[in-house]
Amino acid sequence: MGEIRIALQSLRMSMLSNLQYRADSIVATIAVFLREATSIIVIYLTLMKFDHINGWNVNEMLFLFSLLFITYSIIVILFADLRDFSSMVREGRFDRLLVRPRGILCQLIANHSDVIAAIGHGMLGIILFLVSAGRVGVVWNVSTIVYYISTIIGGVLIQGGMFIIFSALSFYFVETNSIREVFYWNMRKFAGYPISIYNKLIQGIMIYVIPFAFVNYFPAQYLLRKPDMEQYPAIYMYIAPLLGVVVYLIAYIFWRISIRFYKSTGN
Repeated sequence: MGEIRIALQSLRMSMLSNLQYRADSIVATIAVFLREATSIIVIYLTLMKFDHINGWNVNEMLFLFSLLFITYSIIVILFADLRDFSSMVREGRFDRLLVRPRGILCQLIANHSDVIAAIGHGMLGIILFLVSAGRVGVVWNVSTIVYYISTIIGGVLIQGGMFIIFSALSFYFVETNSIREVFYWNMRKFAGYPISIYNKLIQGIMIYVIPFAFVNYFPAQYLLRKPDMEQYPAIYMYIAPLLGVVVYLIAYIFWRISIRFYKSTGN
């Protein structure tokens, strides 16, 4: 409990330091918001012309995107250092964590938070949710609200687990930005659309390898029940919130094994 309390204090100090210069913080937050909103505007204009994408109308697409942005806003508060971990190993800054009397992952989670990105993505995600949630036919009651909250937690754990795995690969290869670019950022772009529009290879990657489908697609299907869900096992909708725990535990075990192979770069 003491270590968790210290971690929370460190995280709070990191967040406050990010907001120390208010004018810069506001401008940077707006820039992040507008950058991410651009892709949403493109999709909105496209759907205004073509009406739907594989049966998903504009409000359903916005709902799908809202899950991505909301979960990522939490990710960059907790896992910002793991997002940029390869540079920490390459520059030798990781060595500092090894000599401190605290858990290494706990230090990485508490050491730094990207508040600017968190606010920018979070604002956009909340706006998309508020615009779409009442127009997609979801009956919001206790069970659907609990499922939705569980989905957010599960989506954070899935992406956090992926960041941990990519970070652990740095113990073997040092530089892993290209791997992260291909298997996280590109897959995240694909996840903004229903996975049913892709070929079987991409679908398989997004379900079984980089499970972004469980961050937003299958949770959205549980709430919306779109016809394209018929090509997937129905159980995927129900296990989506639980899969985050599984992915995170696998990532943690892989981290504990991989850290034994760490060798300092000497920088």
